[in-house]
Amino acid sequence: MFDLLIRNGLVATPGNEPAPLDIGVSDGRIVAIMSPGTPAEARDTLDATGRLVLPGMLDVHVHLGHGNDISRPRQPSDAASETAAAASGGVTTIIPFILAAEEHSTIFDGIAATTSAGARVDFGYHLIISTEEQLAKVPDYVADYGIPSFKIFMNNRNGEGKRLGLPDIDDGYLYRLAEVCAANNAMVCPHPESIEVAHYLREKVMKADPEGAGGLASWNASRPPFVEADAIIRAGRLCKAAGAPIYVVHTSSAEALEAALAARAMGVDIIIETCPHYLTHDVTWDRGTVGKINPPLREKADCGALWQGILDGDVDTIASDHVHRTIAGKDGGIWKASPGCPGLETLLPVMLTEGHHKRGLPISRIVAMLAENPARAMGLWGRKGAIEPGFDADFTLVDIDRAYTLDQADLLSDAGYSIYEGWDFRGKVTDTLVRGRAVYRDGRIVADSAGHGTYLRRQLS
Repeated sequence: MFDLLIRNGLVATPGNEPAPLDIGVSDGRIVAIMSPGTPAEARDTLDATGRLVLPGMLDVHVHLGHGNDISRPRQPSDAASETAAAASGGVTTIIPFILAAEEHSTIFDGIAATTSAGARVDFGYHLIISTEEQLAKVPDYVADYGIPSFKIFMNNRNGEGKRLGLPDIDDGYLYRLAEVCAANNAMVCPHPESIEVAHYLREKVMKADPEGAGGLASWNASRPPFVEADAIIRAGRLCKAAGAPIYVVHTSSAEALEAALAARAMGVDIIIETCPHYLTHDVTWDRGTVGKINPPLREKADCGALWQGILDGDVDTIASDHVHRTIAGKDGGIWKASPGCPGLETLLPVMLTEGHHKRGLPISRIVAMLAENPARAMGLWGRKGAIEPGFDADFTLVDIDRAYTLDQADLLSDAGYSIYEGWDFRGKVTDTLVRGRAVYRDGRIVADSAGHGTYLRRQLS
């Protein structure tokens, strides 16, 4: 007898478009995938008639914080609100970043416990490596915590790191991180910017537009695509020389995508990520500083190039780069506003609406970019990312043709706003299950689901 039987849905198995199948779940894992109507008994049955049954989505680029601080969650409610947002958008696994000047082992257990106490979905962590002490401990982070992915801010130079309370670094430091990652089956996740050029351009653009009247266009001009592309090529060469894989975060422009593909062509082991906001928003957006993000929103042509990269199979993963500071952080004009926006609850809906319905993107391709590929990239394949026997029973149920308008009152992130407010969506998440348990049911968060999420140790394949 199964613990749970999911019947009558169209089920997305790896590489296939959704098809009629039934699913048996026991002890939080998928134990059977059966032809429709196969005789079976279960303690509980979920009737998925009229809905797609997709694997739970993985958002592997998330910032959990507290108030204006996005370095780490400080109390369980920080995780409870943001994982509620995740579940409402069909995301069952998140991997946030920890930003700290401290050596990570001195704070990690407390951060994981705080997150676990509030999390409704499962979670891992990336560590941001910025100090000599942290760099020396990378082998221990891999072995002791199951963390094989390490972010580095290539822009922390010429005093830029002080803004985050971090020391300046250089390409030698990046290369040394790549070496230790190569030796310990780990991966480098660089934030790619050639910051010296950006500093020069910012001064130049601010002199011409001191009040920031140019809004998003001025922000883009101060950190233009070639600054991103140059750093991607540089990071790719260094990681290839060291023998380390590289995961390029938040690819925002045609030029950056071209640089990443050029690195791939020269033999770099590279995974390319982009974010929904770079597909749907550009410098002409009329809400101005609300759209200040780093890398900046680009031109309409860049949105088109990234969509083409998705359609061509060049882009590997889509992630939100979720930041849950409130809208108050956008005050003060383009030069003072804080960068970033929330996106956990709209990650999948954007891809269903703008990708599947508007551009004909197959559901199987969306599942690959939001579930299968991130699970493989981040060392979770075999447990997360697919509807297959032995995998965790993480499911996203979608009414693929249901239309709705995103209203501020519907938002669950404590950011309290979305760049998609007022947008018409098509394709509604109705239910989200994590290890066989419903955490979002019939369009509502399950009240006692906080604390169900568990920490995931990871190992790259």
